[in-house]
Amino acid sequence: MVTKKSEGKKYLANSVGRRKSSVARIYLTEGSGQIKINKRDIRDYFPKATNRYVINQPLNLMKISNQYDLNINVKGGGTTGQAGAIRHGIARVLVEIDSNSRPELKAAGFLTRDARKVERKKAGLAGARKQFQFSKR
Repeated sequence: MVTKKSEGKKYLANSVGRRKSSVARIYLTEGSGQIKINKRDIRDYFPKATNRYVINQPLNLMKISNQYDLNINVKGGGTTGQAGAIRHGIARVLVEIDSNSRPELKAAGFLTRDARKVERKKAGLAGARKQFQFSKR
C-alpha cells in the first residue's frame, strides 16, 4: 500500500463541524485572516452577509480574526446548514489550539452540535405533522 506524503502548508490544527446534513472540515494555519471555502473566497461562496456573520462569530468572540487563515471544505445541505457547520468547526479548532478559550465558546453555544434535523414525512399525512384537510361531508 502506498501512502501519500503531505506537501505544502502544515496546518496548526484541523477539525470537523456539523449542522443539519452539512459537514465542514476546517484547516487552520498562521496568516492574515483569509478564509477560503471550497477554494473560493468567503464573499464569493456566501454572498449573504448573515452567513458570513455566522461564520465569523467564534473568531470575533475570541478577537483573533486577523491572526489565522482558514481553509474550509464543506459539503451537503444548504447555505444556512453549511454556515452553521463551519461555525461549529471553527469553534472546535480554536479550542484545539487554545484550550483556555473553551469556556467562552461553550457559553456562547458554538461548541454544541445543533441536533435539529428535518423530520421525515409520515405515511397517511401531508407532511411530517400536517394532515390532509378534513371534510365532514
